Parts: sequence; structure tokens; C-alpha cells
Amino acid sequence: MGAHRFNRRATLLGSAAALLLCAWAPGPAARAGCFDVRAPIYRELRPLVMQNPSRALAEVKARMAALPPEAAQSEPGTLAALYAVRASAFGELTLTHPQRAAARAGLALLHDPTDPLRLELLANYGSSFSSPATITKALVEIKRARALLPPGSRSDLCLEADQGFMNTLRNRTSLAIRELTQAYMQSIANKLPMARVMASEGLAVALRSMGDDHEALNYIRQQIEWDKAHHASDDLSGGIYFKGEILRAMGRYHRAIAALRQARAISSSVGDQQGTAYSNLRICEINIALKRYATARRECERAVPVLTAGEVASMIKETHVQLARIDLAQGHPRRALQLLNHVLDKHGADMVAFTVAPAYLVRAEANAALHHYSGAYHDLSTYIRLYTAQNRGNQTRLRDALEVRFQAKQEFQRNAVLRRKLQVASDEAIKQKQLLLWMEAAGVGGALVIALLSYIVIADRRHRRQLVVLANSDPLTGMPNRGCTAQLATAALIEALEQSRPLTVALIDFDYFKTINDQCGHAAGDHVLREFAHLSRGALRAGDVLGRWGGEEFLLVLPDATLDSALATVERLRVLALGIQIPCPEGKITLPRVTFSAGLASTADGARTLDEIVARADVALYEAKDAGRDAVRISRARALGAPAPRRA
Repeated sequence: MGAHRFNRRATLLGSAAALLLCAWAPGPAARAGCFDVRAPIYRELRPLVMQNPSRALAEVKARMAALPPEAAQSEPGTLAALYAVRASAFGELTLTHPQRAAARAGLALLHDPTDPLRLELLANYGSSFSSPATITKALVEIKRARALLPPGSRSDLCLEADQGFMNTLRNRTSLAIRELTQAYMQSIANKLPMARVMASEGLAVALRSMGDDHEALNYIRQQIEWDKAHHASDDLSGGIYFKGEILRAMGRYHRAIAALRQARAISSSVGDQQGTAYSNLRICEINIALKRYATARRECERAVPVLTAGEVASMIKETHVQLARIDLAQGHPRRALQLLNHVLDKHGADMVAFTVAPAYLVRAEANAALHHYSGAYHDLSTYIRLYTAQNRGNQTRLRDALEVRFQAKQEFQRNAVLRRKLQVASDEAIKQKQLLLWMEAAGVGGALVIALLSYIVIADRRHRRQLVVLANSDPLTGMPNRGCTAQLATAALIEALEQSRPLTVALIDFDYFKTINDQCGHAAGDHVLREFAHLSRGALRAGDVLGRWGGEEFLLVLPDATLDSALATVERLRVLALGIQIPCPEGKITLPRVTFSAGLASTADGARTLDEIVARADVALYEAKDAGRDAVRISRARALGAPAPRRA
């Protein structure tokens, strides 16, 4: 996809170096993305930016050299289009200073505020800044441009998504999520897939920043699928990197390493050295968690020179923190302390906020290893203060995000109903006028009008209820979908923590589900999931939540349930599943019965966020799979390890 979509690696690491904007989707006619740029040379070169930005820069340089000296006067559109391609390629490579210069040069050639090419250049120019003041200025320009565009148009929705991402950078995440959710839903309603992908990327970043990793993963998968289908290599590497970063945060280390290696290979193939370095750093961090220190050091040291050359100061310091962790683990506390003193020379003011607290914790450990107990106590106190404030802020932002997303969806649905209602009312007014003339003649006008209006109101309310159900339900099983399940689970968890009551979560995954699909067809697999949903309804309490979590995986939330009582509930469901008949020709299926494995985790283990409790349940689920399947395992607050990829 396009270079003007934000640089995902930089964004995930807390940098505001790039701006979420529209994209390019190559196709039979080299069709444009969000901004319908018509310049032939732009349409020709934009796919190359997606596939190999380094080659695109070389091609632009050659094309510019071939233009006459007076091109700025004789061919301003062509020259501006070349600057737009150039700025996009620099943006993909996270080279913000040359990106800004190219965009500024192109903007000087165009003056129509609604020109799609000018919007592309404006997007690149805004994405090259990182300070709050410059982001605010860019937002003013975006809002000014939107005021001149038809509401709900492709460019308008792309710019709304753009606004949402920029508000994420300004840490106004509630406003960002509202704007991004509106852009996402409206783009689906208006059948604008490029705007939808843009908004889904922005939502992934905003939700990730608020700790909602599961939903962030859902949205970034949409972008990955799009980029694969449209052969957007460099954007694909960014999306896969994002996926790896989310999996790392969720504790799914082996899957995270696989994704990061894939992203690194793509970045390397297109000459994106910064992208390669970011992947190296994250692989280093995961290997430290897995206590593979030699491998971790090799990966971090590979990242240092590239980050240094790119002048990414905050990232260099984060890499030094990881190297200090390795030194400490390998018995070199003095060397670790020297690194950390340099990292914290400005008390974290030049670092990404969420990386400061871990740096103080590692320095506390280094001071303690050297018997500098006063320094260790000071650093540990600072770590606890920063971590507590950050964790409290994350919980508040997550709660606010869930509320804002729900309100935005309701508002969109309400507006859709109102638009439909106005259209129906207009049509009905004509019919009623004719009907009233006839009813007056018949002498029964009053009663029939009342009956007709009552029907319209009742039908409208029914339609509105149906819209809400469809937005929150899984179409196959009728259960809450993943987004709705996450909202219900988070609300139940917050209530349980506030009232000091127990809550247990079970992650349920059907065994050998791929075998059922392969041997009997996907219709058979769908039948199993529907039957499980139907049977489960009668086995759960009124306040329990069972929702489809993805594929053949379900999430069960049990408020006021200890691990023992939750285990009994899951065992009841497991027995019910054994009775499900697989619709398959005799002798074709090798499975004797339907079984599932499950992992349980509880707030009694100390979990305080939905991501944490689900991650623990996921570890227990893996243990159940590893033990032979058709089993239930309980997480008992052990440290999250790195489970291997789960078997079907």
C-alpha cells in the first residue's frame, strides 16, 4: 500500500515521525488509493514505492534529471507528482528530513486546496513532523481540506482517519478512536475499501496504545490481508512487524519471532534498513525474555549502527537498555550500570514514555548487584511510581476507549437509521397523501392513518434493534463476536476488581478442527461450532459470557466464579461437546468424537487486565494441548513463558 500511510514501526515505538494517510492499490489500471491522483507519472511510479522504495527513489531521480530546467513553470503538475512519489518513498524508509523537503517543494508548485495531488503532498509534509505544535498545525490543514470535500467521500473519510491517527500521536486517544471508528464504519457503508484499511490501521495503533492487544491484532490483520493481495511489500513488512510487536506484548513469543523475522526479510529485500533494525531490536528483546542471551546480544548489536545512522535517539537508548539487561544477566553489572547511566542522563525526557520505567528497574538491579543499595532503592522507587501511574492510566484509557467505540458505533447506527427513516418517511408521505384522499371518501381515514403510522414506528424500532444485534454478533454462531466479547469481558473484569470479587476466564479451542474441515468439509466444521453454541446456552448462568474469539476458539467469562467452580462449568461444556455429531459420510472421518481443550486463569492469580488474564489462560490452553488435548488446565500465576505454536 502507500507510503503515506503512517510508518507503523515508528508509530508502535512511540514516534510521531509519520502520519496516517491514504494509500495506493496497484491493479489493472494502476488505480489510485484514497486520493484520486490522476497524474500519469504518479500512477506509473506509485506501485514501485509500495514494492521497493529505494528503487523508486532512483527512478524519480532519473526522471527529474530528464525534465527541462523550466519544468516548474511549464510542467508544474508533472514535477509535483515526482516530488509526491519521492516524499512517499522517503516516508516508507523513515527518512523524515528528506521526506519533508520533497513534500515542501511539491506543495510550492500547487495551489488548489482540493487537488488530490496536493492532499498527497500535504499528507507527506505533515507526517514528517513529530512535535505537538507541528502536528496541531497539520490537523488545522486537514480540517480545512475536509471542509471543502463532499462528506463521506473517499478523500473525506481518508482525512478523517488521518485526523484520528494524528490525535493518537497527540495522546488524545478517546477522540482518535471516535474518529477512526466513524471512518471505518462509514467506509464499509459507502463501499470504500481503501478508506476502511486506512481506518483499520489507525484503530490498530490507537487500541495498541491503550493496551487492547486482541482488537489491535484483529484490525492489523485486515491491513496485512490487503497488502498481500495488492503486493505492497514495504507496507506488508510494517503490518507484519506490527503483528509481531502485538504478539510479543501478549507473551506469544514464538509466534512473535516468526512474524518479526518475516517482516525483517521483507524489509531487507526492499532496502529498508530502519525496518530491519526495528525487527532486530524486538527479536533481541524476546530472546532476553527466553534467556537466550548470546542470540539476543547479536540481534541488538546488529540494530545499533543503523539506528545511530538514522539518528533515532530514543530507539538507540532503548537498545542500550536491552544490552544492559544482557550484561546484567551475564554477570557484568558494572558495564550494565555505565550503559544505563548514559540512557538515563536526562531522566527519561528524551525517551519514549513507556520505556523509561523498565530502564529504572534494570538500573536498580545493576546497583543492587554492585551493592549500591541507596541508588538501587532510589531507582526502584522511581520505577514503582512510573509503573503505577502508567498502569492506572492504561486502565482508564482502555475503559474510555471501549465506551467511545461503543458510542461511535451507536451514533453511526442511529444516523443510518435516521437516514433510512427520512427516506421511508418521504416515500410514505406520498403514499399517505394518496391514501388519505381515498380514506376521506371512504369515511375511515383516521383509524387507518393511526394504524399505518404505528406500523412505521414499530418497524423502525425493530430495524434499529436488528442493526445493534448484527454489529455485535458472530453471524455463524449467534454469539457475541470478538469485539463485543472483549467489551463485556473488560466491563466484568473492572467490576470484579472494584468490588474485590473473583472472576475466571476460560480460553476454549476445539481439537483437530482442521481435520474436521479437511475430511468432512467446512460445512461440517460450521455445524460443530453452531451446535456447541446452542448446547452451551443452557449450561451457563445468566451473567456468564461466552463469545467467539476467533476461528474455533471461544472465550468464556465467569464472574463471581473461583477456579474450582469455573473448572466444573468448563467440564460440563466439554461433556456436552462430546455429544455433538459430525455430519460426515461414514468412514470418511477419522475422529471418534468432538473434543476441545481449555485453559483457565483467574483474578486470584493477580491478573489486572484482560490481556494479562487471557494470556495466562492461553498458556494453560497450550499446556492442555501439549498434554494430549481433550483436557483442561489451570494457570496458577506462574510467569508467562513462551509457548510453541498451538497445534490444531
